[in-house]
Amino acid sequence: MSGDDLPLQNAAAIAGAVTSGKTTAAKVVDDCLHRIDALNGTLNAFTAVTAERAKAQASVVDAALAAGQPVGPLVGVPFAVKNLFDIKGLPTLAGSKINWDRAPAHADATLVQRLEAAGAILVGTLNMGEYAYDFTGENAHDGPSRNPHDPAHMSGGSSGGSGTAVASGMVPLALGSDTNGSIRVPASLCGLFGLKPTYGRLSRAGTFPFVASLDHVGPLARSVEDLALSASAMMGADPSDPVCVDRPETVLEARPSGISGLRIAKAVGYFARQGHDEAFAAVAKVCDALETSATIDVPLAQEARAAAYTITMAEGAALHLDRLKKHAADYDPDVRDRLLAGAMIPGAWVTKAQKFRRVFQAQMYALFEEVDALIAPATPCVAPKIGQKTFTLDGVELPVRPNLGIFTQPISFIGLPVVSVPIWLDGHALPIGVQIIAPPWREDIALSVAQHLERAGVAHAPIATH
Repeated sequence: MSGDDLPLQNAAAIAGAVTSGKTTAAKVVDDCLHRIDALNGTLNAFTAVTAERAKAQASVVDAALAAGQPVGPLVGVPFAVKNLFDIKGLPTLAGSKINWDRAPAHADATLVQRLEAAGAILVGTLNMGEYAYDFTGENAHDGPSRNPHDPAHMSGGSSGGSGTAVASGMVPLALGSDTNGSIRVPASLCGLFGLKPTYGRLSRAGTFPFVASLDHVGPLARSVEDLALSASAMMGADPSDPVCVDRPETVLEARPSGISGLRIAKAVGYFARQGHDEAFAAVAKVCDALETSATIDVPLAQEARAAAYTITMAEGAALHLDRLKKHAADYDPDVRDRLLAGAMIPGAWVTKAQKFRRVFQAQMYALFEEVDALIAPATPCVAPKIGQKTFTLDGVELPVRPNLGIFTQPISFIGLPVVSVPIWLDGHALPIGVQIIAPPWREDIALSVAQHLERAGVAHAPIATH
C-alpha cells in the first residue's frame, strides 16, 4: 500500500497507517479535500466542506500521536455527515431551502462528538432528500447527488450524499439516517455496506427529526469492519435522546465464531414479489454463499408497510405543520404534497397503525425463535436514472420515489437491526443490495453474516471508477 493510495483505503487501514507513522492525519485530510474538490462538482455529494476545521483537527491528532498520547480506533479517518446532523457553526439544513437562513448550530451532534473522540476528522456535510422524505437522492434545491458508478443514475435517498461520498472515495465513512430505508437504499444503489442499528442503539441528539418513532441513524462504509468500528465508537446511552439506551451486553462487532451455528433463512412471501429479477438474483447469490435453502414467510409485511406509511405521513405532517402554513412555496412540491396529505389522515388511522405495530413486532419476534437472520432484497431494482418518475413492479407501473423503499420500510417499522451488503451481478454495471436482518440488539449477527459474505468475495464495495 503506497502513501498515494492511503486516502482511498478503508477507515481501519487509514487509522492503522496514521497510528504506525506511515502517514499523518494532515496528509490524509489534505488528500481527502483534494479528492472532494476534484469530484464534488460532478457528483454533488457535499453541501459544505469544513476544510479549516478538518485541518485544525488533523494537527491536533498528529500532535497527540507525536506526544505519545492515547488515540482512538478511528484516528485520522475523514468522515462526513448527512446535513441533518448539527455541526457547530453551520445551519442544519435537513435538505431544505427553508433552513438556509437558520441560525448556526451551537454544538455538534452527539455522534459527531463521539467519532471525533475516537480520532476521526469531520470534513463536511452531505446532500440529502428534503427533510429526509425521499428515496431517490434528488434534492429540488441543492440538485441531485449522483451515483458514482454512473452519474446519470440515482444515488438513492434520503442519505444520497452519504452514499455518493463513500462510493466515490471522497471519504471512507459517512453518517446517514434511516426512517424507512434511507441508509439501506443508497447503500444498495451505490454499492456500499450500510448499518441501520436497532432503534435506540445510537443517539439521534443533535439531528433534525423526521418521524421520531421511526428515526434511526447509522454509518455507510466500504467494509464491514468499518461499520463495526464506527458504530462501536458511537454507541452508548445519551440522556439528550430519550430513546437511546446502553446495551453493553451486546458489542457492535462480528461474532468470533462467524456464522457457525446461525440459522439463516430467506424471507419469502412479500419479500419475493414486486422486485426486478436482479433483486432476487442477488438474494439467491447470497443464500448460495451462505449455503442455506431455508425460507420463512413474513405474512404481515405488506400491512406493516402500510402502517409505517400512515405513521410517517402523520408524524411528519405534525412536525411540519407550522412551516407548511408559513413557507409552503419553499418546499419541494413532492415533499409538500405528501406532508399535506399526512395532515389530513384521521387520528383513528394512526391509532390503528400504532396498535398494529405491536402485532407485527410480536410476529417478527416469534419468527426469530425459529431463525437467527433473515435475507431479503434491499431495493426492488438497481439505481434508476435521475429524473425517472415511474417503474414497473409485478406488472404495475408505480412511482419510483416512494417505492424504492418497498422492502426496507416494514423492517424499520419495528426497529430491527439490518446490514445492507452490496452485490454485483454478472452482466450488470450497477450494484444492488441485500438486507441481513437480525433480532433486536443483535447487530453482531447481521455483521457476522455480512463479514462472511465479504470474506467470500460475494459482497464487496469497490470505489467507483467513473
